[in-house]
Amino acid sequence: MNLQAVPLSSLAEVRSGGGAPQEATAFTATGHPFVRAGSLSKLLDGASEESLEQLEPAAAEKHGLKLFPVGTVLFAKSGMSATKGHIYRLRHPAYVVNHLAALVPYDPGDSAFLVRALERFPPTVLIKDPAYPSIRLGDIEDMKVLAPHDPAERRRIAEVLDRAEALRAKRRAALAQLDTLTQALFLDLFGDPATNPKGWPRKSLKELGKVTTGGTPPSATAGMFDGPIPFITPGDLESDAPVKRSLTEAGAAKSVTVRPGATLVCCIGATIGKTGKAMVSSAFNQQINAVEWGAEIDDSYGLAVLRFFKPTIIAWGASTTLPILKKSAFERIEVPVPPLKLQTEFSRRVEVVEGLTGQHRQSLTNLDELFGALQHRAFRGEL
Repeated sequence: MNLQAVPLSSLAEVRSGGGAPQEATAFTATGHPFVRAGSLSKLLDGASEESLEQLEPAAAEKHGLKLFPVGTVLFAKSGMSATKGHIYRLRHPAYVVNHLAALVPYDPGDSAFLVRALERFPPTVLIKDPAYPSIRLGDIEDMKVLAPHDPAERRRIAEVLDRAEALRAKRRAALAQLDTLTQALFLDLFGDPATNPKGWPRKSLKELGKVTTGGTPPSATAGMFDGPIPFITPGDLESDAPVKRSLTEAGAAKSVTVRPGATLVCCIGATIGKTGKAMVSSAFNQQINAVEWGAEIDDSYGLAVLRFFKPTIIAWGASTTLPILKKSAFERIEVPVPPLKLQTEFSRRVEVVEGLTGQHRQSLTNLDELFGALQHRAFRGEL
């Protein structure tokens, strides 16, 4: 299969959206969706276009907005959203904000191909100044992508990659369901810990374990980082990715470490309330408080119950400009203490769920690699 480097303007009309109405009354519960730059990440995560703000045609005409057809391909062309590389194809006619570039394919059958081509040749390369991200429409028109001359071949490439992406989407959906299963198991066994409907005795975190606040070794001192001990920061909590930083033995001695199984909770900043578990002996920074549970609390139960207390942690820490929940206040949080035998049964069930989750994550990794290989071959003319 022969591929040619063709400008985007040969495949689609390159347009921009319009200015967003400033008065809230312009938006209604009916009409057509209005897509903002910030909408793309939500839509790509599975939100429906119907969940966005809606505009009636009369209001859109008043504000000079044009309706874009099904199949229009959108990406951000200004602001920090332009650096994220989100590419989205409209499922319904919609109005579009002027921060977005809108590619209306001349051949509607090229819509899916344009998405895959822009994923392979991202328009983020057109940003000239990362400090002030912006992409000119003229540069988008001139940007070249590899494409077969035959429209049928373009559709075939899109269909193959779409099928591979559908498998990835199903795996991600399964993982999302497994994430909610642990919470469902908790509620079934223990009830909502905020209301404690089963009347379990309550005790403070200080009574139930050892609470410590982390610390960061001096970065100016040589030999502190890049060792065998994980150094957990708020960005690592509630993430499946490996911990980004690590400490040497000397660095860990200047920080705070906890045993495997300890619950970690961010208590400062925008990510306040995020939780995680130390999988091995780990160090952590000063934005995090850790609980090393005592004999009355199973580690899996402790992690799960504090996830339910995220709204409490956020509320208690919201009294200042920078959200912060001091260790003394964190220790006062009271949680239900069910019988240890019941906690152990919960832990057993969680292990089963975590085993399934691991299998699905490995499968998703394999599918990601397959998609990457197919994408590479497709745009080398080898598919």
